[in-house]
Amino acid sequence: MKKTNLSHHYTLPNIKKENVRIGIVVSEWNETITNALKEGALAFLEENGFTDNHLFYVPGSYELPYAAARLIEGDERYKAIICLGCVLQGETRHFDFISQAVADGIMRISLDYVLPVIFGVLTCDTMEQALERAGGKHGNKGVEAAYSCLKMLEFDNQLSY
Repeated sequence: MKKTNLSHHYTLPNIKKENVRIGIVVSEWNETITNALKEGALAFLEENGFTDNHLFYVPGSYELPYAAARLIEGDERYKAIICLGCVLQGETRHFDFISQAVADGIMRISLDYVLPVIFGVLTCDTMEQALERAGGKHGNKGVEAAYSCLKMLEFDNQLSY
């Protein structure tokens, strides 16, 4: 199976950039990985003209859904939230519980608030796998999360009620 770098995307010229505030919540756990994801996401957003981006940090990935909900409730100017984290497999089932809770929580916040809340959380077996996805041979999943964010904003802009 050929390994590919999925982080090469085209810019999105049809998105309204005015009054678009994007929140980025970053887990401090596995910070080598999450900082690389954050840098990739920020660079992609700024390259595409989105500069009203606000960074927030939480202790771990488990806290990402709560932080996303608080941002949305606290400031109606947020048009999207990007959640960035990294959960690595350990010797216990903790990995399974955290990964599932984070995925379910982020999806629930997105649906409850009808707002793009992007899942940019790596769930890898090893640190090597995480590094490959945080700027290594598989690209930077932070870039991909930012791309997904802009695509969802583009989708929202296409809707007219």
